[in-house]
Amino acid sequence: MRWMAGLGAALAVSAISISGAAAQEQARPHFVLREVVQGMPRGERQEVQVLTATIAPGQATAFHTHRFPVTVYVLEGAFTLEMEGREAVTIPAGGAMVEPPHVRMTGYNRSTVTPTRVLIVYVADPGTPFLDPAH
Repeated sequence: MRWMAGLGAALAVSAISISGAAAQEQARPHFVLREVVQGMPRGERQEVQVLTATIAPGQATAFHTHRFPVTVYVLEGAFTLEMEGREAVTIPAGGAMVEPPHVRMTGYNRSTVTPTRVLIVYVADPGTPFLDPAH
């Protein structure tokens, strides 16, 4: 979690100058998602994995679990996540969610025409696989 605080602080103090006649403005981050989670790695070192995925219309991910929370940001389309024992959640473009650890799940693109593109951030113990296939 320290890396997130450091990233937020770095973004907060960064400024983007607009040249020419336009007034100078500072770039300011805005929260897309802010959520308290459980199950983060507790070792002295963590590995940050940033992935992208394109899910074709009608396509689904493998049935799987994650060992640590996974943050998903939807770049295009909509992403539907079905988690065992929970209501399905659909996140539109510009939205984000945290997938909990140790829950069996499958992600879907329910559209018949539009691909779904997602950005995924996973913080784990070094060498941890992104997912574990569920049976």
